[in-house]
Parts: sequence; structure tokens; C-alpha cells
Amino acid sequence: MTSAADQRREACAQKTTAELDGLAARGVRAGGNAMSPILVAKGERTADEVAGAEPFLGADGAALKASLKALGYAPEDWEWLLTCDDAGEALAAPLLREAVCALDPATLVCCDDAAAAALREAYAEDLTIIESFEEAMLEPGYVVQLCGMRVLNLGGFADALADPRAKQQMWARLKRIPPLGEPY
Repeated sequence: MTSAADQRREACAQKTTAELDGLAARGVRAGGNAMSPILVAKGERTADEVAGAEPFLGADGAALKASLKALGYAPEDWEWLLTCDDAGEALAAPLLREAVCALDPATLVCCDDAAAAALREAYAEDLTIIESFEEAMLEPGYVVQLCGMRVLNLGGFADALADPRAKQQMWARLKRIPPLGEPY
């Protein structure tokens, strides 16, 4: 016999699966732990990803996983989202917003300017009420409170991996978004 709590968890998992399946059918590519508190988004795909590889399996994914683990996130506790379709075109703003809402992260990290631009379009109205221009434009390095999420634009994470100074800058930016609860 299953408890009421188990039934609620199962219903929540089924709802999330149905939402993600519906989004995938409309061209949204996402993966990882759909119940994660942190969502990593990118709009610029690597050559391997264009050829069909899953996003974040290369050096950028390894570096992000290591960084998030060092901050206190559980190694399996993150999810990813592409802000572009298979042709490389930005997702329509309403579709992107629906995907972010379905994944419901506490923290959203834009790995590149293409992801930040897509997010700016999807949340344009919400960003207009933010007083700081840099935060409203999702400038790299600023942590922005947006619709109940912390949002951080890293501003070129994959490109920064080739430059030690730029890597340090990415690490300094990531340290601004530690886990909101107890570390794992």
C-alpha cells in the first residue's frame, strides 16, 4: 500500500514527465534532473552537439559539473536546457518561458550571450520592472531575481575555458550562486 505522500510524489513526477514530453515534441531540448534546483541554459552549441551529441558532455559540461560540485550542489542535481532548436534558431519566447516554468529552477544560469538574449526576450516584461539597467539587461556577472528565480549570465562559459584568467572570472561569477539550502 502506498502512502498519500508517495502518491503525490508519483503524480508530480508524472506531471513533469508529461510536460517535458510535450515540450520535446515542440523542439525543446533539455536533460538532466528535471527536479533540480539549478538549470543551466545555453544557446550556442558545440560542433559535437550540432552533430547530435547531448549538450554539456564536453569540456564545458565537465567544468560546470566540477564547479557546481565545488559550490555544494550534488553532482547529479542539475539540469540543462538549450535555448535554440535543432537548426540553431532561438526558441520562440513563449516556448522558452514555458520550458523554464516547467523545469521550475530556483537558479538559472545562462552559459552564453545567446541564452541570455533568448531569456531577455522570453522575460522582457518582467525585466522592465528591475531598476538596475545591468540587471534588467542580464549583463554577465549580475545575479538577478526574476520571477522567483536567481538568474546569472556567465557571458561565454565555454569560450572562457581556454583562458586561465577568463576561467577565474567564471568561477568568481559562479560563486555568487551557492545552493540555497544545505549542501549535499
